[in-house]
Amino acid sequence: MPEVYQLLGKIRAEKPLVHHITNWVTIYDCANITRTIGALPVMAHAVEESAEMVSIASALVLNIGTLTPQLIESMISAGKAANQKGIPIVLDAVGAGATKLRTDSANRIMKEVKIDIIKGNSAEIGILAGAKAEVKGVEAMSVEGDPVELAKKLAEDEEATVVITGKQDIVSNGSDTYLINNGHEMMGSIVGTGCMVASVIGCFAAVEKDYAFASTSALVCFGIAGELAAKSDRSKGPGTFKEVFYDEVYNLDSEKIKDLQNFQKV
Repeated sequence: MPEVYQLLGKIRAEKPLVHHITNWVTIYDCANITRTIGALPVMAHAVEESAEMVSIASALVLNIGTLTPQLIESMISAGKAANQKGIPIVLDAVGAGATKLRTDSANRIMKEVKIDIIKGNSAEIGILAGAKAEVKGVEAMSVEGDPVELAKKLAEDEEATVVITGKQDIVSNGSDTYLINNGHEMMGSIVGTGCMVASVIGCFAAVEKDYAFASTSALVCFGIAGELAAKSDRSKGPGTFKEVFYDEVYNLDSEKIKDLQNFQKV
């Protein structure tokens, strides 16, 4: 198995193109973080071109945060093309459980497209796994059951890697499970970090076929950058934190990662 820092180096060397059909609220941030980590972003939402764009991409990220029925059709078209090409698909199930449209759309995408990585907070993943959970907007309010077991269940049901983001991140493909403890509470003070990390997961999955370890590596690097940004003298609040955070992602290196990575396989 490669080291986390080796995968980051691979992204920077190969510069994979990551195709997004994503959240209009955070689309700029998703593009920026993809470029900052070392990959190349493209955002092609129109159903007339979304599948065609997959032909030159190395990963596909789908985010239902600002979904419309037309956007779902574009996601499914692109997803089927990605399946045919054999590139990884990340589904960020933003707000699943908050409305019937979001829940039904997430389930429809998973039914019609083979998703490789399903990402959400504990409540969103709980809903998709069949548990009782409460989602308020896009925030997890409550979920019944152990999040690790819910991640494993959904991973087994969908034959996918499942990522639960939170104070402690969880990654499981049903057999391999990782707990990640990198990150800082300031990351929750700005809109978009969840969407951004889905983009980073897409970047890592584009260069590593072990999607559980690719997702873990993405969360580790993203979390370390958050820790370093929060400690910076330049970070005075959410606005400056976000600026410094981008710089810390860009300036990540092997020494910082080896010194600060905090994850375990369980």
